Amino acid sequence: MKAKSLFMSSRSSELGLLLIVAVYFVAMSIYEPLFCQFDMVKAMLLSLSANAIIACGMAILLISGGFDLSVGSVLGLSGMVAALGMVKYGLPFYVASLFGLLAGAAVGTFNGFLIARLRINPFIITLGSMKMVRGLVKVISGGREVSDFPKTFEWLGQGKLFKVQMPIIFCLVIVALGELLLRKSRFLRQNFYIGGNERSAILSGIPVVRIKMFNYILSGLLAALAGLLITARYGNASVTAGVGVELQVVTAVIIGGASLRGGKGSILGAFLGTLLMVMIVGSINLLGVRADWQDFVLGAVLLTAVIVDNLRRRER
Repeated sequence: MKAKSLFMSSRSSELGLLLIVAVYFVAMSIYEPLFCQFDMVKAMLLSLSANAIIACGMAILLISGGFDLSVGSVLGLSGMVAALGMVKYGLPFYVASLFGLLAGAAVGTFNGFLIARLRINPFIITLGSMKMVRGLVKVISGGREVSDFPKTFEWLGQGKLFKVQMPIIFCLVIVALGELLLRKSRFLRQNFYIGGNERSAILSGIPVVRIKMFNYILSGLLAALAGLLITARYGNASVTAGVGVELQVVTAVIIGGASLRGGKGSILGAFLGTLLMVMIVGSINLLGVRADWQDFVLGAVLLTAVIVDNLRRRER
């Protein structure tokens, strides 16, 4: 498939999803005026920020035909590594944060090597690393939360710039930069060819192994950054941080137009998918629906997105 048609397909999905988001927002605002209040909108943007950052890396992986179930555990690991560095070992917040990012990159390198170099199924590898990393979080923390961070670190999650909380700013910058690079950078555009037909990509001279390695390292880094922002925002590092995030992110990226079979998707679509999911959860809470229904609704949304994608592929 030509690059132009791939991008046109992504743009069509984005416009359709943007329309759905707009209609949903207007309908909920009419039914419940609190939904459109500025504080509610800010709360939703803050809630989606960490997942949207991770979704940027997941979108690139899915476009290339990859997959990563370890992102939630990496989120927890990076936050715990940084927290222990500051509280237990007295490291400056920027050094501890760097170690947290390196921990995420290390997991991404591990996943990428086994998947890209040894060609092992990404679902199996990242499922295994998800459990290993979650266990590692419990081991290094002793099963306890860590808190009492320096104010300079907490500013990353609680500080404001132009009255906008820092996680939202990080999220918007990364989404904008990721969307720009995915569409304009030759290196990242090659993911569409890899996901569309990996064998043809290899024969055409695309460095498939190197690009796949980069994708998994990027996924680990973005999950680690999200972990740092979550830890700074709540003022503590928990052993349960990030549990279930991987499925939420995969759902959002698929809603955003990506496919489990690779070859399609976008960063903007992933962001819009994350936004729609947060709006759904926010409306459930606002309408007083039992929280137990959230998982059911989000699971139904994921199944619907997968079924729609499958039907579209059959039609083509």
